[in-house]
Amino acid sequence: MSEPRPHPIDVIRFYAENGVDIALDEVAPNRLAEPAAIIEAPRRDAPKPFGAPAPSARPVAASRNIAAPEAAIRDAGQLAANAKTLDELQAAVESFEGCALKATAMRTVFADGNPQARIMFVGEGPGAEEDREGLPFVGRSGKLLDRMLAAIGLDRTSAYIANIIPWRPPGNRTPTPQESAICLPFIKRQIELADPDILVCLGGPSATTLLELREGITRTRGRWFEYDTGKRKIKAIALFHPAYLLRSPAHKKLAWQDLLAIRKALNA
Repeated sequence: MSEPRPHPIDVIRFYAENGVDIALDEVAPNRLAEPAAIIEAPRRDAPKPFGAPAPSARPVAASRNIAAPEAAIRDAGQLAANAKTLDELQAAVESFEGCALKATAMRTVFADGNPQARIMFVGEGPGAEEDREGLPFVGRSGKLLDRMLAAIGLDRTSAYIANIIPWRPPGNRTPTPQESAICLPFIKRQIELADPDILVCLGGPSATTLLELREGITRTRGRWFEYDTGKRKIKAIALFHPAYLLRSPAHKKLAWQDLLAIRKALNA
């Protein structure tokens, strides 16, 4: 008697628990099938029978037109500079094809909250929930961020929230330095157009990228820096990423101290 087939929901749950959360093909490949015969291309100098037809060209799979890193950074910089409003910048980001992360992401995650707010929070990149909904910080770490904002009298109507990378890296891996460099012109222009009074870098990668800090987040958190928006210099501070606080709840006490410092700066 054959065993019953697993329910599709159980299969999906199994994949999700093992980190398989992105389908890169419409049809799953059969790994148990016999390998296809390898057809060697004829040698250029091999003699051909008289009157034999020329061999047909092998089809080439279509691929996304991803620019070289230097060209992609240049194109991103030009698109960002040409954007005069946040709406224009969002349209430019959504049309940009220079970052390979866009090919595996479901949505472009641009921003959430109030772009006229005095404070802006910038994380590293979207996760699975953010990729599904198209908004930053809506998963477990987003719920913690909401509680952190509420603790100092803020919410998403009084804060502006974005990420350095607008597309989710597969498997929530850390973005490569190249990917961050390609997307950097967009987030810098986003900060310039929003023009907040205070910039909060959520996590070490955000602080390293935007504030050009070499020390880790445990050494830089809670310290005030200056960030040049392109229009003026504003206060900037590094804060533990909510996802890190979920993994290391003992550091919530330090995060609370930093939140109090942010509230004091807003009320000054």
